[in-house]
Amino acid sequence: MAKNNTNALSIFALGGLNEIGKNMYAIQDEDEILIIDCGGKFPDESLLGIDLIIPDITYLMENKEKIRGLIVTHGHEDHIGGIPYFLKKINVPIYASRFTLGLIEVKLKEHKLLRKTKLHEINSNTVIAFDRIEVSFFKTSHSIPDCLGIVFSTEEGIIVHTGDFKFDLTPVNAQYSDVHKMAEIGNKGVLALLSESTNAERPGSAPSEQEVGKHIDEAFFAAEKKIIISTFASNINRVQQIIDAAVKTNRKVALLGRSMLTVVPIAIERGYLQVPPRLLVDARTVMSLPPEEVVVLCTGSQGEPLAALSRMSTSDNRDVQIHAGDTVIFSASPIPGNEKDVSRIVNNLFQLGAKVIYGSSSITGMHVSGHGYQEDLKWMLTLMKPKYFVPIHGEYRMLYLHRELAESVGVEEGNTFIMQNGDVLDIEKGEARQTRKIPAGDTYVDSIDIGEVGEIVLRDRKQLAEDGMLVIVLTISKEDGSMTAPPDTISRGFVYAKDNEVLLGKVNRLVASTIEDLEGRDAQQWNIVKRKVKKSVGQYLFEQTRRRPMILPIIFEI
Repeated sequence: MAKNNTNALSIFALGGLNEIGKNMYAIQDEDEILIIDCGGKFPDESLLGIDLIIPDITYLMENKEKIRGLIVTHGHEDHIGGIPYFLKKINVPIYASRFTLGLIEVKLKEHKLLRKTKLHEINSNTVIAFDRIEVSFFKTSHSIPDCLGIVFSTEEGIIVHTGDFKFDLTPVNAQYSDVHKMAEIGNKGVLALLSESTNAERPGSAPSEQEVGKHIDEAFFAAEKKIIISTFASNINRVQQIIDAAVKTNRKVALLGRSMLTVVPIAIERGYLQVPPRLLVDARTVMSLPPEEVVVLCTGSQGEPLAALSRMSTSDNRDVQIHAGDTVIFSASPIPGNEKDVSRIVNNLFQLGAKVIYGSSSITGMHVSGHGYQEDLKWMLTLMKPKYFVPIHGEYRMLYLHRELAESVGVEEGNTFIMQNGDVLDIEKGEARQTRKIPAGDTYVDSIDIGEVGEIVLRDRKQLAEDGMLVIVLTISKEDGSMTAPPDTISRGFVYAKDNEVLLGKVNRLVASTIEDLEGRDAQQWNIVKRKVKKSVGQYLFEQTRRRPMILPIIFEI
């Protein structure tokens, strides 16, 4: 591992480069480190039993005495999901806006960390002076309230991290992007800009959230029975428009799904969501209300198998049933990779006789992105006028296209750095170079274990999932290593025992023969016995079935 160049200002990412999710960036000025965001990423189907993926913080662990704080841009899971696991390793102060702190507090309570953590509320007017770095902020528009861009004033110059953003000129919550402040920052001279790249492939400008409200109103007025609408719980602007549409159509609203029941009360309590008295009803009362007088606002727009909408689509929700003539609205675009899961739910809903509004947001009008399109990205670059540019928060093609956008609006060719997680950008005397790396990668969270699930464990899980397991029970004499009873083979996920008695009988005979062939000390060294049994049985089963089940010999000494 390359040592830190303490004479230079350093910028690096431990997550969020060449991927969507688990964002974590840092600025280091000599012996002072400030961390930006600490997100998580949900695993794909190949990571069996993994609950969450978070950044590898090896470098931060080795330099934890230099960390002054964790600054959070906003409250989405890919920016706050890893915080509890990070704090269990390194307890540092957290700086976040009011709504973001509310979401973080819920996580800290669940992990029993709230009392141990110093939380500092910030806003766009906050200025924090650390030893070597001064930090200030500016407002941005996104699909969640209280989003902030961050300005780091260092001896080398100004470093700006945009957070997630778009330029919505008519935001539902009146939280306008602070364009004038961005221009002032740019006029002071920005040494380096770190800007998100999620929608660098999309031409034009991101539509306003208000456009969705019009289509929601139309669908609500057209619906004849129950309305079930699914969206992200964190999209409070969208939730507000759904609440408003329910009021206009004289419907009560029931919340369904864990995240909806967690986030919405926080938004109401902190004043980010305006809900008339007695509008919200308990989900358990939905089926007793006239269907034309109720809206179910739920989670599950991404096809998550245990989410509320998925359960309703299979009639597996105890509180709410979907009947013929009900209207189901997907108010979100499927995350890439989730299309099959969403399609499965849509098929189930049609089989129930529901009227389903789903598909491309450009067709249904039920969703707009919270991330800026190409013109938004160029606008940010034009306002900031950076000398150096680091595209972040995106897969490689997005970062590459963002670089082209930067050069098209005046960033000098060669001054853009497309980096990998762990790459370090050192800036010294106004000149930037990327020549070294620090440890970076994925850390897997499995239930309550953090980082304990390695490649070997995942490989074993995959083998078990694909080919099953054979448990071979051996009863062996402690004195001479001879078998005192025939072996017993138990199949789990490999073959059904009653239908494959011949095959398992041959396996038992092969095991007995293998043990009989062992002589002297080998017959009494159980590790050798197990290895020989696994090898002989494994070869035989592959020849017979072309499968490789996990073979687990268990020895009882008599």
